[in-house]
Amino acid sequence: MDDTSNSAAEALSTIIQVLSRLDEPSRIRVLKSVSTFFHVATELEVDPTPARTETQTPVPQFTRPPFSEDHAPSPKQFLFEKQPQTDVERLACLAYYLTHFRDLPHFKTLDLAKLNTEAAQPKFSNTAYTANNATMSGYLAAATKGTRQMTAAGEQFVMALPDRAAAKNAMSLARKKSLSRRKKES
Repeated sequence: MDDTSNSAAEALSTIIQVLSRLDEPSRIRVLKSVSTFFHVATELEVDPTPARTETQTPVPQFTRPPFSEDHAPSPKQFLFEKQPQTDVERLACLAYYLTHFRDLPHFKTLDLAKLNTEAAQPKFSNTAYTANNATMSGYLAAATKGTRQMTAAGEQFVMALPDRAAAKNAMSLARKKSLSRRKKES
């Protein structure tokens, strides 16, 4: 036996020794993680025979993994599907896209302008002014360090699009709630 075979045999022995101390779900999780780490295109499947004795260990079978693919629409496709009719609505849709598809819950006006360009949309004449209007309309709110974030009402509005009646209803419900809170505070 050469050094490579000895090293492989030692590694296998060590792995089996360590994995034998774990319960079956933990073994499967570790083996899947290792195969992912080493980019081995496999998915661990264990034979689901119900009666196993302590001495029997499951024999893993390796097949192709069903790794998730990115199913997020492109910014251009997202805006096409939502069909915003004003600059403020388009900015709200872009903010929603950053929050939910780019995992960026707090964003600057520049982030919205860049995403607008990526979506191949007409440039805003003044992105900061449009962002302020979106904030005044209740789609966005101020966040920390000069950033903005989506409001719950803004998210409901964008999710309801392209159904304009449902979208306007979502915003009117949010306004009624905020008005009733203000009256209670007075």
